[in-house]
Amino acid sequence: MPERVSAPFIISNDAARRLILARTELAGVRRAGGAGAIRPLIAKLGYVQLDPIRVVERAHHHILFARHSAYRPKQLERLQARQPPLFFENWTHDSSLIPIEFYPNWRHRFANARTRIAKWRERFGDDRVIATVRDHVTAHGAVRARDLLHLGGRTGPWWGWGPAKAALEFLWRTGELAVTERNGFEKVYDLAERLIPKPLLQAKPSRPETLEWACNEALSRLGAATPKMLADFWDHASIAEAQGWIAAEKRRRRLIDVVLKGHAGERDFAAVARLDIEDRIARLPAVPSRLRALSPFDPLLRDRQRAERLFGFAYRIEVYVPAHKRRHGYYVFPLLEGARLVGRIDMKAERDRDRLAVKGLWLEPGLSLSKLRRAKLEQELARQARLAGVRDIVFPASAVKTG
Repeated sequence: MPERVSAPFIISNDAARRLILARTELAGVRRAGGAGAIRPLIAKLGYVQLDPIRVVERAHHHILFARHSAYRPKQLERLQARQPPLFFENWTHDSSLIPIEFYPNWRHRFANARTRIAKWRERFGDDRVIATVRDHVTAHGAVRARDLLHLGGRTGPWWGWGPAKAALEFLWRTGELAVTERNGFEKVYDLAERLIPKPLLQAKPSRPETLEWACNEALSRLGAATPKMLADFWDHASIAEAQGWIAAEKRRRRLIDVVLKGHAGERDFAAVARLDIEDRIARLPAVPSRLRALSPFDPLLRDRQRAERLFGFAYRIEVYVPAHKRRHGYYVFPLLEGARLVGRIDMKAERDRDRLAVKGLWLEPGLSLSKLRRAKLEQELARQARLAGVRDIVFPASAVKTG
């Protein structure tokens, strides 16, 4: 007789939200943010996305600050300066800071990049610029793009990149160079063989081994996931490859089918999880009731579809939207209160005036700025001012918006 197929385990919407909050380190008891806590936090998250925009602070600092209230940017800067390095910088879905021990699993990504971004060569004119830049770094050591202006400055048509900058990026994304340091937010490049510990540089996991690692590690950081969620997490696998991994794990009886219930009116997710998912959900930590401003690039928001379907929160960053077409603002921070995304705030550190200025506050439909919620928000604004290094807070009544 054919084997009986069990019905999927149903994960309620409340449990689904608490699960992803726990997996993204936004649940549990608040912890001090000393430098010793930062490295394990990044390892648990898998990576921290980097972004140059500094409205209050840069994205990676916001991500860590939301999880460790005593965190300060200099703590990460000191960790990044350690030798041998604790982190390396490369691409997941975007440029990210990644634990150094994961480096071997980027080997196939480097190889794929050589084919995928070969079209960049038209930006150089020919391969001589790549060879010249490679020879310069080999002979002179670590460089910034500005050190190579004599080879072609920021005059190219693509993001203002000239040939030298584009060559540095090509060599970095294909693994010949590495970035383990930023000067301000400017990349410092050197030969990977000088920066990456030799055992990691020499490790050669096969493509199937890397795929196994990527899907396993993604699922451990998501708790329950669709094939697309697994594929997108590191951006190492295709959806078809993630589906193949799921099928193989099911044959080994290591995964079960689950359903993540959507927020009211939103569709459910058909997903998979480890066999102990019911026990894991029963032991989920409580989510702090305080209110937190999240980076637009926070791991909780990285998957916009997941955020909308689980939290009922539709979010779009409007940096690249023309000003007259923006609904909210240039750089608006989502607001997390307990296990709910309750609104968004447009705030900016005006360092020349030593203040944090709130330009707009939009709460989700049906929510109001009650006395308790306002007190929570004022506490969070005080924290954001400390992160930005400014003294005053300006929050006019006119900043509270509707719609």
